Amino acid sequence: MRILIADDHDLVREMVGEVLEREAQYSVAHASSIDDVIAILAKSDPFDLILLDYQMPGMNELAGLSRVLRTVPATPVALLSGVANRTIAQKALDAGARGFVPKTMKARSLVNAVRFMLAGETFLPADFMTATDELPETARALGLTRRELEVLGGLCDGLSNKEIGIRLDLQEVTVKLHVKTLTRKLNARNRTHAAMLARDMSLLDG
Repeated sequence: MRILIADDHDLVREMVGEVLEREAQYSVAHASSIDDVIAILAKSDPFDLILLDYQMPGMNELAGLSRVLRTVPATPVALLSGVANRTIAQKALDAGARGFVPKTMKARSLVNAVRFMLAGETFLPADFMTATDELPETARALGLTRRELEVLGGLCDGLSNKEIGIRLDLQEVTVKLHVKTLTRKLNARNRTHAAMLARDMSLLDG
């Protein structure tokens, strides 16, 4: 099976690719933008699945997804994201995506999701679609996910990225991405400031 992973974050792209190569022996190709994807598709043999990062150059919300689907209508294409919410995930499915894969998924779950989509099924994690309903109102208003709140809890406890990863069973690079997203959403200067803001806004209460 041949998988094309498109993400402008080298570490994420390499991490996902390594998991699929190691755990499932898939052949993996890499791209960093929608233009790269289109160029690769033009000169390469067909892929069995394409994973597109939601925020990489050329995506323009879901316009990039539609562009790829038009280019290879017979190839399943899925959205890969660490920040997209359930509304975006549903819009991607409505646009023709084969599935939505959160970057925070554990290795085994990621492989199972890919196998599920390769088998012709549509993948969407049920817990992702319902998790935001359980979040505190302030967290929802800031666009925080349940996983981001869990990482934020680790920051408030003074844990390192590695320690947070061990606590949540996540790769350290995944935690690093969550911390980066958290500081942006909270408009924080750094991880310490993010923890202070979390306490001030009572984001972890309830």
